[in-house]
Amino acid sequence: MSICMAVRPFFANHCRISANISIFTIKQVTLKACANRITNVPLIKKELCACASTSFAPTIMTFEYPEARRDETVVDDYHGTKIKDPYRWLEDPDSNETKEFIEAENKITRPYLDSCPVKTDIHERLTELWNYPKYSCPFRKGNRYFFFKNTGLQNQNVLYVQDSLDGEPRVFLDPNTLSEDGTIALSGSRFTDDGAIFAYGLSASGSDWISIHLKDVATGENYPEVLEKVKFASMSWSKDNKGLFYSRYPEQTGKTDGSETEVNRDQKLCYHRLNTSQAEDIIVVEFPEEPLWRIGAEVTDCGKYLIVSPVKDCRDNLLFFADLSKHPDITGKLPLTQIVHKFEADYEYISNEGSVCIFRTNKNAPNYRLIKIDLQNPAEENWETLIPEHPSDVLDWAAAVDNNKLVIHYVRDVKSVLQLHSMQSGDLIQTFDLPVGTVVGFSGKKEYTEIFYHFMSFLTPGVIYHVDFQKQPYTPTVFREVKVKGFDASQYEAKQIFYSSKDGTKVPMFIVSKKNLPRDGSNPALVYGYGGFNINIQPSFSVTRLVFMQHFNGVVAIPNIRGGGEYGERWHNAGRLLNKQNVFDDFQAAAEYLVRERYTRPALLTIQGGSNGGLLVAACANQRPDLYGAAIVQVGVLDMLRFQKFTIGHAWVSDYGSSDEKVHFDNLIKYSPLHNIHSPDDETGEYPAMLVMTADHDDRVVPLHSLKFIAALQHAARRSQQRRPLLARVDIKAGHGGGKPTTKIIDEHTDILCFMTQALGLKFVK
Repeated sequence: MSICMAVRPFFANHCRISANISIFTIKQVTLKACANRITNVPLIKKELCACASTSFAPTIMTFEYPEARRDETVVDDYHGTKIKDPYRWLEDPDSNETKEFIEAENKITRPYLDSCPVKTDIHERLTELWNYPKYSCPFRKGNRYFFFKNTGLQNQNVLYVQDSLDGEPRVFLDPNTLSEDGTIALSGSRFTDDGAIFAYGLSASGSDWISIHLKDVATGENYPEVLEKVKFASMSWSKDNKGLFYSRYPEQTGKTDGSETEVNRDQKLCYHRLNTSQAEDIIVVEFPEEPLWRIGAEVTDCGKYLIVSPVKDCRDNLLFFADLSKHPDITGKLPLTQIVHKFEADYEYISNEGSVCIFRTNKNAPNYRLIKIDLQNPAEENWETLIPEHPSDVLDWAAAVDNNKLVIHYVRDVKSVLQLHSMQSGDLIQTFDLPVGTVVGFSGKKEYTEIFYHFMSFLTPGVIYHVDFQKQPYTPTVFREVKVKGFDASQYEAKQIFYSSKDGTKVPMFIVSKKNLPRDGSNPALVYGYGGFNINIQPSFSVTRLVFMQHFNGVVAIPNIRGGGEYGERWHNAGRLLNKQNVFDDFQAAAEYLVRERYTRPALLTIQGGSNGGLLVAACANQRPDLYGAAIVQVGVLDMLRFQKFTIGHAWVSDYGSSDEKVHFDNLIKYSPLHNIHSPDDETGEYPAMLVMTADHDDRVVPLHSLKFIAALQHAARRSQQRRPLLARVDIKAGHGGGKPTTKIIDEHTDILCFMTQALGLKFVK
C-alpha cells in the first residue's frame, strides 16, 4: 500500500519506532509585485473579531493574496463537458512563474505564522516533550540482534547492532552522518537470512526515489556498487547470498530527484550479483505490455521459489512463481508459472513448507483469511483454507515463527488483537493480552524461537514485549518501556463512541482529552481523518496531540470513516469509487456529533488530514464550510480530474476511478476540491481558515495539486466577504512525509499549532 498514500506522518507517530513523528481584507496585486512587496505586509492591522464570544479571539490581519495568472484558454473536453483549467501552468515545477508563485505564497504565510504570540512557547514545549528515547523492536539476524533507536531529537533513527540480547549495543548505521540537515533518510532495507549482508535504501529530501547500498555486516564496509533508479521496490536475497532481487525503473530523460512529475512506468524486476556493477544486472521479470504494473517479489523461506506479485493499482495482485532450484545461475528471464490470473483480490506470501505456501488473501473473504496453495498443484480448486475469515475481525497480518507457529494480528473495532496459531492446523494456541491500543511493530522469524512486539495507544508512548517460545507458558515480558517526561497519562482519558452517519451507518470514533473537561462547547477540537485505500487509523501516541490537549485544553477526535480498512474490504468498498461521498458524510457527521454533544463548537473546530486525508478535508471545507473554524490540508489530492497523469497517481484509480471514464468523471466532478471551490459570498458561505501544506520533493502527491487549489481558492475569495485566512505553506527539501528529519517535523507541527492559535484565537495555558 505504501505508494498509495502515507498516513501516519501527518498525525500519529512513525509506525515502527514511535518517533513523533495543523477580518481579512484582500487586495488585488500582481504576482511579481506580490513576491517583492509582501514581506512587510501582514502586520498591517490587528484587532479582535467582533463576533468572538470567548475572552480570546482570532488574530485579525490584512494581506494581499498573490494574484496568479489565469489562462482561460486551457479547456479540456471530458465526455462532452468542457472544463477550464486556468492554472495548468502551475503543473510545471521548474518554471520561473511557478517558483515566483511559491515564493509569494510563503511570503504571506510565513509572517502570519511567525507572528503567533506563543510560537516560542509552542516550539519549546514540542521540543521538550519530543526529547525522549524511541526504540523499534529488536530483530535477530544470524547471531546478532539489531534495533533502531532515536535518543530524542536526532533527525534520523540510528540502527544499532549487538552480539546478544543483553550485549552492548554499538552503532551499525547512522543516517545522521550522511547530511548536515538530516534530509537523507533510510528508506527500506533487507538483511540476508544469516545476517551477513545488509541492503539498504537511502532517500534524499523526502523523495520516493532511493539508491540501494550494500554493506558487509562483519566489517561494516560497503560494497562498491550502488543501485539507482529505484522506487516502490521489493528487495529479497537469494539464499546463497550471491545476489539481490529488486525492482527498478529504467533510465529516463530529465531529473529523478523527487521534484519531477512524469508518470512512473516500465518497472522491471532485476537480479543483482554482489560485487558487480548495476550495468550487469539481469532483468528476470518484466511485463512490457503493461507499463504501469509494479512488480513485487519474495524468495520463499526455503529459498527454492521466487514468488512474483504484480500490482497495477493500490489493491489486488496477480500471482506467479519461479522455481529457482532449476536456475542456479541466473542468466536471463525466469520462466514463470501463473497462479492468479485476475486482479480481483490481494495475495500476500507468509511462509511455506516444501511446495505448500501460506498466503493471506481477501479472495471470497472481505475480512481476510489464510490459505494454502501447493505450487505443484496450484489451481484454485485445490486451495485449502488454513484460518478462515473471522465474521467481524480483520486479519491484518500474519508471521511465521518458531518453526511451526503463526502470529496473527487482528483488528477488532479498530483495536489490536494478537494471537498465536498452529501453522499445521490453524488452531488457536493462545491470545496475548493487550490493553486498548495498537501493535505498531513486530519482529519474529520462522527459524527463531522468540518474538518481539511493540504496543502503543493514545496514552501509552510505547511498550516492547518479548516472548520466548522455549519457555512455557508463553508469557510476554516487558522488554522495554518508553516514558515521556512531563506526561502523566492519569490526567487524560481516551474513549471510543459510535455515531450515526448521514445514511444511518454506525461509525466508530476515538475521543481523547484531559479528564473532566467541561462539555459546554468552549474547548477547541481537532478532528483527524483519512478514509481510503483500505488503511486503518488505530490508536497511537503523539506529542503534538499531547501539546494540544495539555496546553490548549483541546479535544482530539479520530473518526474511523468508511474507505479505510477498519472493517475489512466491505468498509473500504463503502467509501471508494462511486461511494466516495460516504467518506465525506461520515467525517461531517463526526464534526456534527462533537458540536451536538458540546465537546466544542464550529468556531473552535479544526479538521486535518494528509494525502487522501487532504482530499477529505478540502472536500469537506467546500461542502460544509459552516461546520469548521479551520482546515489543515496536508499534501492533498485535490485535482481529481488529472491526478492519474503524474508520478504514481495512476495507481489510485482503484480508489477514485479515472476521469477518462464517463461514469467516474461524472462522480469525480461532484467532489473534486479544485473544481468545487465557491465564492464565500454565495449561499454556501465563508470558508474556514485554511492552511494548505505541500513540499517541493513530494513525488507521491505532487505539489501542483496544492498550488492550483490555493490559487483558485484565493481567486474565489478576492473581493469577497472572506475574513478568515487562506494560506499555503510550501516546504523545501521535503516530500510526502516519509524520512522527514525531526527538526523539520517539529517546525511543521509548530506551524500547525500556531495557525490554529492565530485563526481560532486559542489560548496557550502554561
